[in-house]
Amino acid sequence: MESIINRGTGLLVIEAVNSNVNGDPDRESDPRQRHDGRGEISPVSFKRKVRDLVLHKDGPVWKEISKSLEIKEDDYLKYDLLEKRDIDRQKVIKELKENTFLEKYWDARIFGNTFLEGDLSDKIQTGVAQFGLAVSISPIKIERMTTTKVAPVEDDKSRGMAPLAFRIVQHGVYCMPFFINATAASKTNCKQKDIDLLLKLIPYAYTNTASYIRPQVNIRYAFYVEHNSPLGKYNDFEIIDALTPKRIGDAEKPSTSWKDYDSEGLKQQIKELEEKLKNKTQKVRDLMGEM
Repeated sequence: MESIINRGTGLLVIEAVNSNVNGDPDRESDPRQRHDGRGEISPVSFKRKVRDLVLHKDGPVWKEISKSLEIKEDDYLKYDLLEKRDIDRQKVIKELKENTFLEKYWDARIFGNTFLEGDLSDKIQTGVAQFGLAVSISPIKIERMTTTKVAPVEDDKSRGMAPLAFRIVQHGVYCMPFFINATAASKTNCKQKDIDLLLKLIPYAYTNTASYIRPQVNIRYAFYVEHNSPLGKYNDFEIIDALTPKRIGDAEKPSTSWKDYDSEGLKQQIKELEEKLKNKTQKVRDLMGEM
């Protein structure tokens, strides 16, 4: 028998140092920022990084995690991705009609299907895992500078310039909530192993997809609470509030390092939360400590 999938409540505490964790195409790729100065990370941005780790079957992350979950090479076809550049739309439509779609695409089982067409609108639309918008605890300070590269001697010197192209956040701590919705599992044919794969991938999402503009982005904590029921046993928002670090000093000023947050106070918040969660959920997990 397949194990029962229970509701899950999670919170990612993401720290960015001199990096652009998520550029805004409407603002010339400035780090995303809301009206009050706080930074944002879109759910799409984070899920893309998780997908990339699954797509790279020859990479060390997939090799190690698939081995730990006993996913054999013969089963790799069950962990294909719907959201990838070379996807064949007509082939996917055929798979939807033939009901072979769910068995093949891991990200459709987990995140849902936005690949819907006409008479296929009755197919799955939402997945088991839902990630929310990440917002920084304090406002962020954005730095912009011009970058250069070596250009051929005969070229115009200005051609090697990228004016104000390097746009980064000096320091920011973002909180991204996520949820496991057991009700959606019956619609997407999602299994517990699919969820286990997601939870194991999360700690590597930034460190193993780092780039020139994102050299120092990491997850400080990846909290996860599994309820003792598919329906949930405790208020999600209260769990998230208790797992959110508190800022030391003026929360309306940009932070400069992790020392601006109360790590010891967070430990106490978790201890008090676990007392309230007794017999309702499993213990609070930090996925970063399970790497």
